[in-house]
Amino acid sequence: MTVSELSLPPAQVAVRDARRARGSRRGRMTGAGKQLHAGPLTYVVLVVFALASLAPLVWTAVAASRTDRRLAQTPPPLWFGGNLFKNLQAAWEQAGLGTAMLNSVIVAGTITVSTVVFSTLAGFAFAKLRFRFSALLLLLTIGTMMVPPQLAVVPLYLWIADLGWSNQLQTVILPSLVTAFGTFFMRQYLLQALPSELIEAARVDGASSLRVVWHVVFPAARPAMAVLGLLTFVFAWNDFLWPIIALNQQNPTVQVALNSLGTGYVPDQAVIMAGALLGTLPLLIAFLLFGKQIVGGIMQGAVKG
Repeated sequence: MTVSELSLPPAQVAVRDARRARGSRRGRMTGAGKQLHAGPLTYVVLVVFALASLAPLVWTAVAASRTDRRLAQTPPPLWFGGNLFKNLQAAWEQAGLGTAMLNSVIVAGTITVSTVVFSTLAGFAFAKLRFRFSALLLLLTIGTMMVPPQLAVVPLYLWIADLGWSNQLQTVILPSLVTAFGTFFMRQYLLQALPSELIEAARVDGASSLRVVWHVVFPAARPAMAVLGLLTFVFAWNDFLWPIIALNQQNPTVQVALNSLGTGYVPDQAVIMAGALLGTLPLLIAFLLFGKQIVGGIMQGAVKG
């Protein structure tokens, strides 16, 4: 420090120190805190992956707008035709998609809500509560994920037949009310996202277990619950193996109803594609409506501090 700097007024000394501190912070931010910018190659890769992801959906729409005879020709059509609405109407009437759509909404919605709630409660118990044999129970829960679901079809069907629930929606709903994957997923998330001190503070304030879950656990787990809900809804909507065994064409889900379009001596491929497009539209609409909130919840949960 020079003699001239010693004679500065206190206000100028404070300004000088603030500038030096700001300059040092900028120097430290030059490396680790520097914002990255995407280059042209990044955009090219993203566009290629986006087009590859959309290609099956676009081809389904193109095939649904053509005739069965045109689809059998070589080369296949690469652009839309004029029979889209005709094929959609034919698929809707032949498969009875009105009842099937309603049943799928009930089944997928019920399974999604129950899986998210029960998996969050079980994940919270495994993550933050202390009880006997918790490690063993968690190990058994994870172990069930290694058992192929096909092995449970026969005993599950015998159980449903004994209850007299054949061809009823609860046959499809009850086996999927909670999943081992959802429990493990929520447990891993709550281990990091939910501080134990927050639970202890709520206990000190006199909150009951129900209030702790409602006012502390659920708000902290909201981003993971949104992701789990989306994954569960897609899986429940697209499930085919167990519904095709437990239900019939009189009370089907969407996937069971679409199976009837492929029967017959000469299946109409254009109508089948139209039915597949109708079965996919609710998933696209759900993601368009709630995708922004889900992504926003994920980003909110990823921010620390």
